[in-house]
Amino acid sequence: MNHILTLIVFFPIVAGIFAFLVHPKSVRVFGISVATIEFILSIILWLGFDANTSGIQFVEYIPLISQFGMSYYLGVDGISLFLVILSTFMTMVALIAVSIKTDIKNLVIAVLFLETTMVGVFLSLDIILFYLFWEASLVPMLYIIGAWGSERRIYAAIKFFLYTFAGSVLMLVGILYMGYLFYEATGMWSFAITDWYQMALPFGTQLWLFGAFFLAFAIKVPMFPFHTWLPYAHGQAPTIGSVILAAVLLKMGTYGFVRFSLPLFPDASIYFMIPIAIIAVIMVIYAAMVAYAQEDMKQVIAYSSISHMGIIILGTFAMNAEGITGSIFLMISHGIVSGALFMLVGVIYDRRHTKMMSQFGGLASVMPTFATIYGIMLMASVGLPLTIGFVGEFLSLMGFYRIDWVITLFAGTGIILGALYMLTLYKRSFFGEVTNEENRSLKDLNGKELSALIPLVILVVLLGVYPKPILGPIDLSVKKMIQTMDNKVVTKEAKDLIYKANSIGGGE
Repeated sequence: MNHILTLIVFFPIVAGIFAFLVHPKSVRVFGISVATIEFILSIILWLGFDANTSGIQFVEYIPLISQFGMSYYLGVDGISLFLVILSTFMTMVALIAVSIKTDIKNLVIAVLFLETTMVGVFLSLDIILFYLFWEASLVPMLYIIGAWGSERRIYAAIKFFLYTFAGSVLMLVGILYMGYLFYEATGMWSFAITDWYQMALPFGTQLWLFGAFFLAFAIKVPMFPFHTWLPYAHGQAPTIGSVILAAVLLKMGTYGFVRFSLPLFPDASIYFMIPIAIIAVIMVIYAAMVAYAQEDMKQVIAYSSISHMGIIILGTFAMNAEGITGSIFLMISHGIVSGALFMLVGVIYDRRHTKMMSQFGGLASVMPTFATIYGIMLMASVGLPLTIGFVGEFLSLMGFYRIDWVITLFAGTGIILGALYMLTLYKRSFFGEVTNEENRSLKDLNGKELSALIPLVILVVLLGVYPKPILGPIDLSVKKMIQTMDNKVVTKEAKDLIYKANSIGGGE
């Protein structure tokens, strides 16, 4: 267990290099095997994780460029643990469900390379290392969209790359300046996030640095008005690309807010809290309304993702344990549910080569198993109690209610709007008579598709009924992070708000 984090990070990319030697007919099985082993390693990590400890565990530290404080520094806590498991699990499921047959070897290799970068982002505690993994994740996803996407795939891939890369450049400037500030304060260089947690910055400096990091994270989420790349990326990406993009890559942005923005710049985070909350409400309502207007199933789910990410942002900036813990749990639940929904759209697209709702109707009588699983995931997406979607949304909204009940009320309308567009999609596609003769001969889910979807259904129900195994470790680490924020704030207003947000009865 001494080097399990290194093994988890680099096993997929090493296996991906060996995949060049594998015969194309066997490479899909090879990829699934590698992803399964990687998932098992992440489960072993969970089993060895001390759920009663809030600090960083399984730390691996090797100095790389000592004179500039750069190091190979990995670690995991309750905040990152389940995002790592989500990454390995959804990669495995996506490879099982993949139906692409053209150039499958390069696709599997690209996915394995992407898995290394995703896991690396969540485990890196040296921010230079974090940035390298963050930027490296763009390359395989750019390739997946551009090589296996639909008609406008090149445009979608380039737009995805330019948006996310542009924001990241400004974050790099902020990282280097933050390292310089640490050098000025201590006389030595360090890019270890745990060292930076000990440094309190003046309020004005926090504002500028918060802005530098905010742009990169906001584009990745994506927050309004930086969201325009996402519908194109989802619409043009192959199913496996949409699954990984929605399930994991978007969560890198919200993880960045939790891991970096809040504890490093607590005063600035509180200063911008209400404006960011208003943007989150716009995301929730605006994206839901646009989703309702869509005719393409995949676009409905794409805009639904933006709406749900708004709730995650709201919980993140609640500045209390309920809201932040709820937002992290919602990252996990949204990853599972949105990934499953994109997978289900891919199933019907493989059979009919269309995603337009007008081409369907009556699918429930033709594909009953498909309709049942789609219905379960749809209910989880709208936050039905006893499904995984309800837990995170409820905690996120409850957390921000302590800050501002009016904003929370408007954000809560997203649940109603979500039910409206999702149930409309389901009604138009699955109920009524079969009017299109091509749909009468559609085959229901096969064994490969069921093997990918049934585990997701089990998780949706199981974690909706009993979320404690995940909520417990997350909550401990979140409370420690809030304590770090409280120790670092330099303005009385920020300290008062943290106290209000985390006191019993706060906000009433």
